[in-house]
Amino acid sequence: MIRQFKAWSLALVGVLLFAAAQAGTVETVQVPSEAMHKSYPAVVALPESYKQGQSTYPVVYLLHGYSGNYEGWAKLANLGDLADRYQLIVVCPDGAFDSWYFDVPTDPNCQFETYVAKEVVGYTDQNFRTIPSPKGRAIAGLSMGGHGAMYLALRHKDTFGAAGSMSGGLDIRPFPKNWNIAKHIGTIEEHPQEWETRTVINNLGDLKNGELALTVDCGVDDFFINVNRAFHEALLKQGVAHDYTERPGAHNGIYWANSIKYQMLFFHDYFEKAAKPASSPAPAK
Repeated sequence: MIRQFKAWSLALVGVLLFAAAQAGTVETVQVPSEAMHKSYPAVVALPESYKQGQSTYPVVYLLHGYSGNYEGWAKLANLGDLADRYQLIVVCPDGAFDSWYFDVPTDPNCQFETYVAKEVVGYTDQNFRTIPSPKGRAIAGLSMGGHGAMYLALRHKDTFGAAGSMSGGLDIRPFPKNWNIAKHIGTIEEHPQEWETRTVINNLGDLKNGELALTVDCGVDDFFINVNRAFHEALLKQGVAHDYTERPGAHNGIYWANSIKYQMLFFHDYFEKAAKPASSPAPAK
């Protein structure tokens, strides 16, 4: 019995050591912003294989929600494990307490569209072995970050090839008094055009099928469920293929910790497909 216990213990230790050896690494970096004249921290997760060889990796940028910060996703998910499992880099930039990832002309301290879509991406490409093209970049987020991910992807299709939203505020107009949005773009009564042009659902523009790989999900008990359904219907009407999922759940960490697993798989599949050479047309008979 004692021998069996010792053998089981040694086997367990071996499994744990192997798992630890396979885990990716997570670090915090400082990303400078020329637009805002300061630096912000970001969490970066690298796969274990990054230490070996000179391979390049796709990147998933994960945006936090209102009142959160760059550490938010690291508290919800094992980012090192996700990086290792899907052989990609995860970057979690800071979007400040309530930026909604906007550039605000009247506020030099709120230039987070430029910061995330240009400066964070530029820093990542310069300091890590990335695939520096839309085929190697995805952006996703929760709540305010879901809005931010879709907003930035739609406005920067030359930067991102895929985007995901989890419980995202994909239409801000029904919430004119919430989450400090009016602090940045003015009240909806005094600045209605700002609200129209900055809400995600109105940024679909002439988006064509295949230009972006999109995945959207929301809990059925979430206060954003109706705007997510409307966004889904708008994509269908426009003929844009996308993944759309509703699950039991509300606007909380339990939902997002589950959701991220599906979104990362979606991005992994996108990167694999994007990496394959285009198939040649069949010869004419």
